[in-house]
Amino acid sequence: MQRVCLALPTMRSCPDTIVELAEEAAYAVANFDVEVHLLILDTTDAVQFAKNAGAVAALEPTPGVVVHHLGNAQQREFLRRVAERSGAADPGLLLDMMLPPAVAYGSCVNRLFLGAAALGCTSAHLRNDDADFQVVDGRKIFPIHHELLSIGRPAGEAAAGVTRSELDPADADKPVMLVSGSFIGELNVDISEIHELDPDIYRDVVRLWTPPVWPEEDRDAMVDVSFKGAGSEPFTTDESVLGVPDIWDVYMCNIALDHRAYEVLPLLPSVKTIGSDYALLHAMVHSRLPGVVHNRHIVNYYTPERRIGDGFISYQMRFVKFLLSMLYLYPVYGGMIDLGRDLLDERHGLKIEPILGLVRGSVDWDRAGNEHCLDVLDRSYRKLGGKYAELADAVAEQRQQLLDEAQEDAERWAVLMGAWAALVAASRAEGLGTASEVAAG
Repeated sequence: MQRVCLALPTMRSCPDTIVELAEEAAYAVANFDVEVHLLILDTTDAVQFAKNAGAVAALEPTPGVVVHHLGNAQQREFLRRVAERSGAADPGLLLDMMLPPAVAYGSCVNRLFLGAAALGCTSAHLRNDDADFQVVDGRKIFPIHHELLSIGRPAGEAAAGVTRSELDPADADKPVMLVSGSFIGELNVDISEIHELDPDIYRDVVRLWTPPVWPEEDRDAMVDVSFKGAGSEPFTTDESVLGVPDIWDVYMCNIALDHRAYEVLPLLPSVKTIGSDYALLHAMVHSRLPGVVHNRHIVNYYTPERRIGDGFISYQMRFVKFLLSMLYLYPVYGGMIDLGRDLLDERHGLKIEPILGLVRGSVDWDRAGNEHCLDVLDRSYRKLGGKYAELADAVAEQRQQLLDEAQEDAERWAVLMGAWAALVAASRAEGLGTASEVAAG
């Protein structure tokens, strides 16, 4: 029986999401020959953790579903043991990258990956706490349906479970290591208010994340599709396509990944930076590995704290850091495109060495592009006025720190990549064990 990890990182109270994921897990065991480990990594405070724990405790036990709810202390203890067992020269640094004191999207997913390894799972199925499943005729549309049809199988065999195949016959023996839907609803980056206030400024700001070496028309086209997912068309009937996915069709909060991918390449451990969790998807797409994309899209929505006061400044600063990170990521992504299938070994698995070489080569990139980025943001935010002028002040105050952190994030990623194989092996050997806050079902 296949053991899989349905994974939820959260930093807020989300009892309804926990209930929905338990329903998805129950659907999986009822329809597939799997054991599902629902792994909830919770970095909330004591009050919010208690609400989430209450939702877990109230779940109806389901044979074949095991629930693990780990708070900060349990996660830290597990990661401390893993870092020490890995034999790293500086286990404290690894622990800091895996569980930093600030919001870190890539780090929380990396923790899920190590948790999945510790549980002996062959795949990780990632969800988020600010999205809902679509509902048709009273039936929730669970993405895990398409994920379990294909994940880990040779692509030639997976062809029988999709509605359309664009598979190159030469790739039939390669495993399907990525199955993804997208999202409908709000933009997946909370900047739609900028468009409402001034579409021209929105275009100037979003253009900052496009590759500067691209022709102008290509950069403009990228602005038009950025952060919009699958638009607004709701689900009607299943559609799934097997082939080499387009990077625009995959979404990190609605995805299944095979362990042969995430046990090779970790995500960026950047703090306070959105979009730091997509590098693995780029590696898989640019190496031309077959995958499946489907239309069981989740419904994205915004949590209200992002729009006012300190919550607004904090979220928008994460977006600023995302823009700055691209200076170091685009050389890596471009190198991946150039390497193509050379990113794979003879068993069709990702090779870490060429990717690590690309990352190390990017860390000394000229900062002029990021200086320009911050100049454009300053002008744009001040034109918008109001709370955006306050945001401009916050960015200006931290300007040098932001520039330094963007480079340090790339350097720390290289360190984590070098230690990742040992961390994965240590996680398998360690097991999740007593670190689990809850194990029921």
